[in-house]
Amino acid sequence: MGSVKHPKANSILLVEDQPSNVLVASTLIEMMGYACETAENGHDALKKFSEGNYSLILMDVQLPGIDGLETTRRIRRLEKERKLKPTPILAMTSNATLDDKMFCLRAGMNDYMSKPFRREDLSTKISGFVTQEAEI
Repeated sequence: MGSVKHPKANSILLVEDQPSNVLVASTLIEMMGYACETAENGHDALKKFSEGNYSLILMDVQLPGIDGLETTRRIRRLEKERKLKPTPILAMTSNATLDDKMFCLRAGMNDYMSKPFRREDLSTKISGFVTQEAEI
């Protein structure tokens, strides 16, 4: 039996290794009406990305093993190899310098958000990306 890639409409992949951040972000995502899957590290994120189809990926930059920047680069390579439409990736990091933002964008992330984040800001970013995704 082959692996089938099922679309997960309005499903968000949250890649975060801190349990408190997972709880806050996943609760907000679900309160907004989206399905939320989580990954604790880059390896898990790549596996879930390969098996699913997400409207958005929220990516922590500092992850154990493969960090969020490298995980994003690998996701972008997989998308090119498989001729997939790029999934929006929103960086979430406690590093809030202009250089950090540039590293995120150069790795292939679409936008950047510093932690701790305000609930309203995260909600606005998620809505913007998922709405864009639905319109394309």
